[in-house]
Order: sequence, then C-alpha cells, then structure tokens
Amino acid sequence: MGIVRRTLDGMYTVSGVLAGLCLIAILCLIIIQMLARWTGEVFPGAPDYAGYAMAAASFLAFANALNKGSHIRVSIVLNAVGPRARLWLEIWCFAIGAATAWYVSYYSYRMLGFAIKFNDVSQGQDATPLWIPQSAMLVGMIILAIALTDNLLTLLTTGQHRIIRDVTDTQAE
Repeated sequence: MGIVRRTLDGMYTVSGVLAGLCLIAILCLIIIQMLARWTGEVFPGAPDYAGYAMAAASFLAFANALNKGSHIRVSIVLNAVGPRARLWLEIWCFAIGAATAWYVSYYSYRMLGFAIKFNDVSQGQDATPLWIPQSAMLVGMIILAIALTDNLLTLLTTGQHRIIRDVTDTQAE
C-alpha cells in the first residue's frame, strides 16, 4: 500500500506544480504582450494562450488544493453534527463529489474526442487546435476524480479522510 500512497501523493503534487508553472506561463505571456505593445509589435493569440494556461492551471490545481484543505467545505455543518453523523455526511459528500468528478471527466473525454474528430480550432487569430487546452482540462479533472475517490475509500476504510484540516475545523474539536 505504501507505493500506491506515494504514487498518488506524488501525482497530486506534480499536478499542483504543473498548475504553478501554468501561472508562471500566464505571467510570461502578459509581460511579453506588454513588451510587444511598447515596441509596436503584435503578439497574436496572447490572450488566448493566457486563457488556455488559466484553464489548465485551474483544473490541474484542483486535486492538490483538495488535499491541502484549500477547497471551500461546509465546516459549519460538519462541526454542528455529532461524530457519527459527521462521518456519514463526509461519506455522502465525497461520494457525490467523486461521482460528479468522474461524470465531468467522462464528458470532458468525449468533448476532447469530438475536438480531435472534427479538427476543432479556436476562434482567435492563432487557430489553436482545441484538443491541446482540453487535454490539460481532462487530465486535471481525472486527477481530481482520483483524489476524491481516494479520499472516499480512505474515509470508508479508516474513518478519516486525507484532507489537511483548516483552522475552522480544528477549533471545533
């Protein structure tokens, strides 16, 4: 079980690092576009590329943010109920979250397939094949679905999820 845990944790960390690199790419694109404007040059497609990087950063960061406790959770409700009800409420939340994430992953996969099949390109000047930014979205969504399923299975087997608790969660205990 140790190698599986290390692999999953490594995947979540790599996903978070890739999201950070996408944010750095956005910064670089903005700086390059500013420099291009100051020098009278044109950098076509820069806003589109920044948008693709923002989407990639968002989706790639989901799983890492989940395990770091950065997602908004219903801590007030969880703290108001007893420990047994809290366990069942968390199981229900993780089950719904995992099912939804897998559902979105499936339809993201289908959307990617249609983009490849029909050679779908962006509407901007760059005419980027849409399967490229959609691939990052799909990868991030699958990693989030895995993270939610991982937390659900851990909760079912050990009674504790793997999310680092934030300050509001620990104050109630």
